[in-house]
Amino acid sequence: MDESTKKVAESFQCRYTVFERGTDPELAEQAYREALDRGKADGFWPALICLDEYAVEWLLEVVKDDYDRDEIIAGCTDNGKEILEERFAEYMEDYEDEELQEMMGEETEGEELHQFIGYMSFGDGMLEADTLLLEIPVKNPWEIIGYLPMGGWNECPSPEEMIAICKYWYEKYGAVPAVFTHDVMEFYAPKKLNGIDSMEAAKEHYAFCVDRVEQGTRTYKISELAAGLAESDVWYFWWD
Repeated sequence: MDESTKKVAESFQCRYTVFERGTDPELAEQAYREALDRGKADGFWPALICLDEYAVEWLLEVVKDDYDRDEIIAGCTDNGKEILEERFAEYMEDYEDEELQEMMGEETEGEELHQFIGYMSFGDGMLEADTLLLEIPVKNPWEIIGYLPMGGWNECPSPEEMIAICKYWYEKYGAVPAVFTHDVMEFYAPKKLNGIDSMEAAKEHYAFCVDRVEQGTRTYKISELAAGLAESDVWYFWWD
């Protein structure tokens, strides 16, 4: 474990496990799932964060600026659904009806996700950088964002919007924020879509992260994302 990894890990002031760069990512994912079960009794929610150089810089800036975790947790609102609806409407306002219908698509096949991939190296499939499994002492999973305040740049929702959306998705789908890098976020959704229509969910995912469709599908159709989401228990988002 290098010095920057240790410094970041200790800044969270909670229990943690380090998986060093080059480790088999299945070991980190298995440990996450075990911690998820254990946390229900021990009073924490786990999260994995890949400490590439950009993530280290971001987290050390948070510490330096004396970021108030309790303030963002206490300020969590119940308007996650409204935030997503507003974002979706904003992205759709420039489309004509025919263009909108084409973008929605009629695809019946899409990629299913059943394992975390955000922290993997494109070269060898191992962990791209040192990765922390944090045991974050919060009551609710959306409060993880208080410790990992991702967002607020490019098209990524702000941390304040992010925590509201995470609360909404946990209550609707049972999905929890699980994996973080400097530009990737993955949710674990053990109930999958919890009986919700896949197109409804896919539109919410598009509103949350347009690149999930525009750079993460073959056809650039929301329906392709929907087809894959139907049986996925991992949700992947990447902001360019």
